[in-house]
Amino acid sequence: MEAAGGLLLALAAARRPLALKDLAERAGLSPSRAHPQLVSLARLGLVEQRTGSSDYALGPSALHIGLAALHQLDPLRAAEPVAQALAERTGHAVALAVWGNLGPTVVRLFEAREPLHLALRVGSVMSLTGTATGRAFVGALPLHRLRPATMADSAGATPAALALPDRNEILRITAEVRRHGLTRAVGAPIPGVNAFSAAVLDHANEPAVVITVLDHATRLAATWSSPAALALRTAAGGLSHRLGHRVALD
Repeated sequence: MEAAGGLLLALAAARRPLALKDLAERAGLSPSRAHPQLVSLARLGLVEQRTGSSDYALGPSALHIGLAALHQLDPLRAAEPVAQALAERTGHAVALAVWGNLGPTVVRLFEAREPLHLALRVGSVMSLTGTATGRAFVGALPLHRLRPATMADSAGATPAALALPDRNEILRITAEVRRHGLTRAVGAPIPGVNAFSAAVLDHANEPAVVITVLDHATRLAATWSSPAALALRTAAGGLSHRLGHRVALD
């Protein structure tokens, strides 16, 4: 099972058909051991040989399994234990936000180890550019996805939360995300409170949820290399991988 699974994982990682020799090498097998495994996998429809070629590719059964896994996975449910563990490990408050009708909306909040008096509550709609949470969505969503939230009924949202960032601001935010994998807010919008946010991307490269770590500036350093920033980047990357996100190849 491990040998067969290794072949499937190697094909998935390659994202293209592979010759027997190359596939066996990537799976850590000899071609003579890989071949009978591939014969069995082909009978199940998990791999197939392309017409006119001896190269192996993932088969229709592999697609069905992948789609079933996506349908069964609830991004928010998957994110909750990750966020809770992050809060317990770092001692900082951790919030989960999704893209709602009015924009970035907090749906879960895990308290900091030490008291942190915030107006942040479940249901809070966050500013697109004035908060790390909002900036994480701006860095992950195209403009046409941002605009409907700014035009929605403003009940429950502040004017700042509905303000559409200009093109230069969007470029600054996306450059920040590309460079650091995170966005941050230093002493704003809450004076004395710092925050880092990271978007968790799904198989369609969409932000399924944004994780935000926040705490008083005396406890949460605003440097990109701070332990909290590194822990958040790792947590978001691991969760993105679980949701099927794949880093684009050059």
